[in-house]
Amino acid sequence: MNEFFQNQRFFTRRIFLAVALIIAVSLVPTHQSKAANEANELVIQAQLTAASLLNNPDYQTLQTLLKDAKGVLIFPSMLKAAFFFGAEGGSGVLLARNADGSWGYPAFYTIGAGSFGLQWGGQDSQVIFAIMTDRGINSVINQQIKLGADVSVAVGPVGIGAEAATTAQLADMYSFSQARGAFAGVSFKGAVVYGRDGLNEDYYGTPSTATQIVIDRQFKNPAADGLRNALAGH
Repeated sequence: MNEFFQNQRFFTRRIFLAVALIIAVSLVPTHQSKAANEANELVIQAQLTAASLLNNPDYQTLQTLLKDAKGVLIFPSMLKAAFFFGAEGGSGVLLARNADGSWGYPAFYTIGAGSFGLQWGGQDSQVIFAIMTDRGINSVINQQIKLGADVSVAVGPVGIGAEAATTAQLADMYSFSQARGAFAGVSFKGAVVYGRDGLNEDYYGTPSTATQIVIDRQFKNPAADGLRNALAGH
């Protein structure tokens, strides 16, 4: 009887390993396809986010700042949830302004942060960072920056009119968000921004870094022209 159960376990393990191998092999192209789809979807969602905020009269300050911005970080969906301990994060794109005033092509980034304190709730936000200084955009391109430590970030005022944006610009970046949900204690201070070279490769079809895309302008993808045009109108 014991020998019978041992044989059963042996054959069960063999079947399990065979099925696992089949699943793993079948998922390889699927994973690659999903990664490419993720990159394309991020660019589409970034375009929708840019259009939503830039065509909203409450965000006149963002519209004005963007005319002089060196670059822009767009996170179409930044999720945050907490009950005393909080976590937030999302993926998005970085674009820089070319010498002729046009916008370049996107490089992919992720933002993430944890926090502890009196906080509660959940929130999904569309977020745009207007990058106003060379220090700001170079810090992002050089990977892994901590907002509020490596670069200064100010919360962009909303609903106060475009005139306010012409005052002294003291921050490297200004953040603007449009939230869905309720949250107590929203802040980007301490959030870390780092690149996603894997998505860059999926989007441009070859290994590529943020420097090659944003600074050296070595890669183009016409699928991003809608996003570039949405920014160019402001």
